[in-house]
Amino acid sequence: MDDVAVRRHARARLRLRQGDIWIGLSALTAAMLALPFAQNSWNGPEVASVLAVSATAMLAGQRWAIALVVVAELLLLPTVAPRAFVMPQLAIAPLASLVALAMLVPGLLATRRAAAALVLVTGWRRTQRTCRRLHTALIFGITLVALLPFL
Repeated sequence: MDDVAVRRHARARLRLRQGDIWIGLSALTAAMLALPFAQNSWNGPEVASVLAVSATAMLAGQRWAIALVVVAELLLLPTVAPRAFVMPQLAIAPLASLVALAMLVPGLLATRRAAAALVLVTGWRRTQRTCRRLHTALIFGITLVALLPFL
């Protein structure tokens, strides 16, 4: 029975590591695609560089980096989203924006893990209530950022 629990735990850790790799690679791709965008009021290139460094830390096995990846993706969303639906002279810019927008989705879906990691990074006492409140705040932030271009 103990051997079954050990194998189950090993499989769960492998799935978690594969998820971390997927989130890290998609965040790094989104950062590289968003990096050349011209500076605007949201400072897209600076946030993209923070996302690239955070994704690199996540790929290196630092599990706390999920918190920084999700926050950086949340801040990069207002830069990438409007550019995805505007047709400038070059057709490559909206395509790069759409791909970057698609690559932001896996990280934004990991907000529950990011909230738990953010509680640890900030030094707050890790309780279920604190994690839930921070998760709610992240979801509210994503909703606000998604609605911001329409306001």
